Amino acid sequence: MASTICLAVGTHKGGFLFRTDSGRRDWRLEGPYFRGTDVNHLLVDVRGEPTLFACVNSAWFGSGLQCSRDWGASWEQPEQEVRFPEGSDRKVEKIWCVAPGRHQQPEVLYAGVAPAALFASRDGGRTWSEVTGLADHPTREKWTPGAGGMMVHSICVHPIDSARMTVGISAAGAFSTEDGGTSWEPRNQGVLADFLPEKYPQVGQCVHHMALHPGVPERLYQQNHCGVYRSDDAGRTWIDLSEGLPSRFGFPLVIHPHDADTIYVVPEDSPEFRCPVDASFAIFRSRNRGDSWDRLTRGLPQQHAYLQVYRQAMCSDPCEPAGIYVGTSTGQIFSSRDEGDTWELMADYLPPVYSLEAVMV
Repeated sequence: MASTICLAVGTHKGGFLFRTDSGRRDWRLEGPYFRGTDVNHLLVDVRGEPTLFACVNSAWFGSGLQCSRDWGASWEQPEQEVRFPEGSDRKVEKIWCVAPGRHQQPEVLYAGVAPAALFASRDGGRTWSEVTGLADHPTREKWTPGAGGMMVHSICVHPIDSARMTVGISAAGAFSTEDGGTSWEPRNQGVLADFLPEKYPQVGQCVHHMALHPGVPERLYQQNHCGVYRSDDAGRTWIDLSEGLPSRFGFPLVIHPHDADTIYVVPEDSPEFRCPVDASFAIFRSRNRGDSWDRLTRGLPQQHAYLQVYRQAMCSDPCEPAGIYVGTSTGQIFSSRDEGDTWELMADYLPPVYSLEAVMV
């Protein structure tokens, strides 16, 4: 049976699906789902029967998680939603992301929300409950909102040990658990917070995006407000990888699906001017764990490119060679079928792109 590549796209005005064969040349567009509504993240979970999860955030009706088990033909809400318990003084302002658990536990999923909390489902997304150990962390009074709020936006699940996980919080830093979420340890040693009086604090760093490669689970990468970093010891210490990049600031980071040494980032001019450096759009790739960087531009706009790539708007597919996809705030999706060497405009005139996720089905 021929394989299909599916690219799930969350945007400012709904969710879309793009499909193609393994050649990745001709794409078919489906959607929009939730027309006119923010879909902050659209995920296709392929650990069992393919299931879509949409983080829907409406200015009128609030935030919610929607699920489709028939490729978008119908949608349903969870029986027990992503909500704080009755009587809590907190309210879910926005669901930022949903992440599958380990492959061996196909019914387990996680959701990150604002204000900075983590939720878990043990039944395929039908019911959700808060992982209370994180939100009740004793350092919480030192957590502060970033420009987009204070949220859990990166969820890195250990592929072997179900008790271990690391999350990224803006603006608090990286936190890890080794007991299934009962207790959490801040892991930010070596990460700069140049906007704070203490430049290397225990907590308060602004993680923009964090990722883990399942083949080397002790290694984490993050794009931070203040640089790109790698950890080789599950986040306990971090190494600054920013030398060779035109800026320390950016949002997305992607690890190559088959090579944990290869990563991709999109530097931006500065926190004040969130556009490509010199308005020349470039993706930077390192093939040696961030020790050096290559500037990738072939097929990308090199003049007057006043666009932005949001934290979840870059991904890879599982093909060989791997495809890399980048969505922009101005509604373009650029794709590469040769791991970033060359790029082409895959889609244009979309709403601002919030998230990209590629799977093979």
